[in-house]
Amino acid sequence: MAQAYCGPAPVPDTLMTAWNADLAAAALCAALVAIYVHGGRRAGRLPLALAVAVLLVLFVSPFCALTVALFSARVAHHVVLVAVVAPLLALAFPERSAGRVGLAALVALHAATVWLWHAPAVYEIAIRGALPYWAMQLSLLGSAFLLWRRILSRHAGTGPALMALLATATQMGMLGALLTFARRPLYAPHADTTLAYGLTPLADQQLAGLVMWVPAALPYLLAAALLAGAWLERPSAPAGR
Repeated sequence: MAQAYCGPAPVPDTLMTAWNADLAAAALCAALVAIYVHGGRRAGRLPLALAVAVLLVLFVSPFCALTVALFSARVAHHVVLVAVVAPLLALAFPERSAGRVGLAALVALHAATVWLWHAPAVYEIAIRGALPYWAMQLSLLGSAFLLWRRILSRHAGTGPALMALLATATQMGMLGALLTFARRPLYAPHADTTLAYGLTPLADQQLAGLVMWVPAALPYLLAAALLAGAWLERPSAPAGR
């Protein structure tokens, strides 16, 4: 695991010193701010600031190094990326007009992206080297951003948006269930990095599955509740005579 993008797997005693001077992450944050300023936007400053802050935590803080040691940390990293950072960016950069790609296609694209990068053989390649690592991170974030932006736009419609949220939470839950109930460890890069944290590789994988199964669904359920509540509060059209 010494070749992993975030550096060698830390042990608990060295974790808090494992900060990552990631120029790519800094460039990503700077680019987001530059795009926002160049667009002359007035709304969305708080979501953008929160998104940038969370991105720095994900890629610069010791959390990045922890993902090398624990697959469960990697899954939590991805969950925060697609279910926290992506909707914040969707609020900062809202969809101005209806896109050409349908909502169902965006749901399918994001689901395929999530499942692809968590396939064991693909995952093992993705965490080594800057190019595959950032291909994984940017495709996860990008597909989630496009999906959340459509869901949160006025062009989606409440019904389709709720179905998209339910479908996304369901497919992530299915992947989480597969990881939780797998009978053997599937991710070779973490075969000898979890024991320092008191977890066997299988227990770490099961914890990752639970993270994707339960906590990952909460942002989607919260968004669904807010959308449904807003829809119920809309004044009904007067009945025709």
